[in-house]
Amino acid sequence: MSDVFGVISPGPLTTVQDAGRPAFQHMGVPVSGAVDRYALRVANWLVGNAGGCAVLEATLAGVRLEVLAEADIALTGAASALTVNGVRAPGWASVRVRPGDVVDAGVPEDGCRSYLAVAGGIDVPPVMGSRATYLGGRLGGFNGRALEAGDVLRRGPAKLLDRPRCLPWFPLYGSTVVLRAVPGPQDGYFRSALETFFDSVFTVSAQANRMGYRLEGPVLAREPDAPASIVSEPIVAGNVQVPADGQAIILLNEQTLGGYAKIATVITPDLFKVAQAKPGDTVRFLPVTVAEAGAVARQWAAFLSEVQALLAG
Repeated sequence: MSDVFGVISPGPLTTVQDAGRPAFQHMGVPVSGAVDRYALRVANWLVGNAGGCAVLEATLAGVRLEVLAEADIALTGAASALTVNGVRAPGWASVRVRPGDVVDAGVPEDGCRSYLAVAGGIDVPPVMGSRATYLGGRLGGFNGRALEAGDVLRRGPAKLLDRPRCLPWFPLYGSTVVLRAVPGPQDGYFRSALETFFDSVFTVSAQANRMGYRLEGPVLAREPDAPASIVSEPIVAGNVQVPADGQAIILLNEQTLGGYAKIATVITPDLFKVAQAKPGDTVRFLPVTVAEAGAVARQWAAFLSEVQALLAG
């Protein structure tokens, strides 16, 4: 392990995240981890890491770092103006940096969250098997908090790449998001509103964070015989819950239980699109069956395997 970055400016919110800690939800500990798991994996593969290694997740504006050791880095996710010593560097590609260099992830030109990986991974003490930051519990990551100016980050053991790596394509997020979703589990509470849900355009509100995205749009009214709330039950990322005001909330990585009925659930391969949506962006939902969702998940897994093989080969 060695020092690799000194934080000059952390941006509005930069945390250490990895693939999360999924084994402790029954104890009230949320999964946490990167909200955009696709960008996490690719950033790591670009620098020769395993896909779930710890990276920096920057929200809305990037982090500015002083490089303390020669390393390969990669920036994925939101299309930010990555620069090294003021010179533009490519995103979705490995970049060699050296001691004294200044890396600036910049402000996203498209999307919301950027992911900066370094060969060897960001080295912070694992908590419950993960280096992910859970801000609500001040757990994991860098002392359980967002990065601050003056912090020094370490990396795990690593060797430099034999040749640069790059991805020949990358997502364009745009301002309109289409999310495939399976009705339920409490879709029976919204029999009359289900058509409205799938036929309407919603807007991402200012209340959008790692816990969930509150949407603004038509009221999704319950059936007259449906209760206003349910007995709290486990939730999964992608659940779309509807509180008493009838405004949908897409739940993400930092909640374990919910007491509001869920009208639908966004399929896992589409969750990275939610992670990259900004306040003011619009969202539409496309209904799919459980069988169709399973087929998409298998296609997505095959696609990820192809990307990993491409970057390794």
